[in-house]
Amino acid sequence: MLVSYFTGKRSSNEGFFLANRKSPWYLIAFGMIGSSISGVTFISVPGWVRQTDFSYFQVALGYIIGYWIIAWVLLPVYYRLQLTSIYTYLKDRFGKKGYKTGAVFFLISRITGAAFRLYVAVEVLQLCIFDRLHLPFILNATVLVGLIWLYTRRGGMNTIIWTDALQTFFLLSAVIATIILISRELHVDYTDLSASVIYGPYSKIFNWDAGSKYYFFKEFLSGIFIAVAMTGLDQDMMQKNLTCKTLSEAKKNIFSFSIVQAFVVLLFLILGVLLYYFADFKHIALPAKSDDLYPTLATGGYLGTLVAFLFIMGLTASSFASSDSALTALTTSFCIDIVNIESKDSNRQLWLRKWVHIAMAVTLVIVIIIYDTLNNPVVINAVFTAAGYTYGPLLGLFGFGLLTKMKANDNWIPYISIISPLLCFAADRFSALLFNGYHFGFELLILNALLTFTGLWLSASAGRNITAFSR
Repeated sequence: MLVSYFTGKRSSNEGFFLANRKSPWYLIAFGMIGSSISGVTFISVPGWVRQTDFSYFQVALGYIIGYWIIAWVLLPVYYRLQLTSIYTYLKDRFGKKGYKTGAVFFLISRITGAAFRLYVAVEVLQLCIFDRLHLPFILNATVLVGLIWLYTRRGGMNTIIWTDALQTFFLLSAVIATIILISRELHVDYTDLSASVIYGPYSKIFNWDAGSKYYFFKEFLSGIFIAVAMTGLDQDMMQKNLTCKTLSEAKKNIFSFSIVQAFVVLLFLILGVLLYYFADFKHIALPAKSDDLYPTLATGGYLGTLVAFLFIMGLTASSFASSDSALTALTTSFCIDIVNIESKDSNRQLWLRKWVHIAMAVTLVIVIIIYDTLNNPVVINAVFTAAGYTYGPLLGLFGFGLLTKMKANDNWIPYISIISPLLCFAADRFSALLFNGYHFGFELLILNALLTFTGLWLSASAGRNITAFSR
């Protein structure tokens, strides 16, 4: 709130949306770690170790390639066109319907993703605090989202660039301190710790079984496309990059962030190994859901008050870091892409932006409550599954626009973007029957993008054939 007070003074729409394009690249790179990690990674990745070993690191390796594609392909386009919303590109490339379709898919994707991420924090805070005070889940969700709205409502990106860096610092501090404290509880030094991680039962990184969901090439390629789609084609993550002074600084941000993030993922996997070792050492019964492992051990009195405090601090920091920028990006996209705020007078723009910001906060609360009523799977799995359906059409649209010079039929784009995820859903549901036991993993995103790309190509070819026939 203090940062918001100083950064939000005399903040204009330009400051809210793009921080006046004056943000230091290194500050953005550091803050993006917290935004990409989120409460989902904080909770799910450590718990996931028992089920998948270190195979998630295969996805993280793919992220690095994906981020470099963003730096060399997407960022130059965004900076050359001087975009505020990256979906404006679709308007110039395809037309109004393609533009609106891309924006709507982003809004659905980001609302769903942000709600998933915030739900993790809300659920843990409910368990640790609100249940003990006999306060309802709906109040918990409203308070958490309300706090984010409070400190982003004036400064927007001006505020978020600084708060994300602050939150990332607390997030990483909490993880590192927790690893140190658990090592002491297990009475192992850093040499023994390294050996137990490298040679222990959870140390397997690379999976070469082609029939497995965690096969290396499936995970690695999925990581590339997940990074391109969920960062490069996401207004939330790209909006931070667009606040850099120059394209060169934005590239520095992406390159440095891509390397550091891989090490941070490895840190979370190491934490997961230690949590399982500790539970075994103390003969603690494992929770039914792997997502509950870290919260249970941290707040159940097994590791002491300090670890419980660090856990709550890290979870809150990670959840806020990923959600504050999401709320601002949702407001930005809706204002520019849906209601065309730039065509209004200055007073109307300010009024509209404030009310859209409130509406997006309320929407997040509603979706979190809906998600709480569902029998949810491992949350990180759910996030990437949802991303496969919602980011796939965006990846197909941008891929077709950047890789071809063909003119797709703008009228067909909304239908293609809806049919592709439906076909993916059917393929995923019956994959074992149709493809000799094959099960889709995160590569569902790639299939969705390919189907969208093919649909756009067919619409362009049909349009040329109709034109030739009429001539």
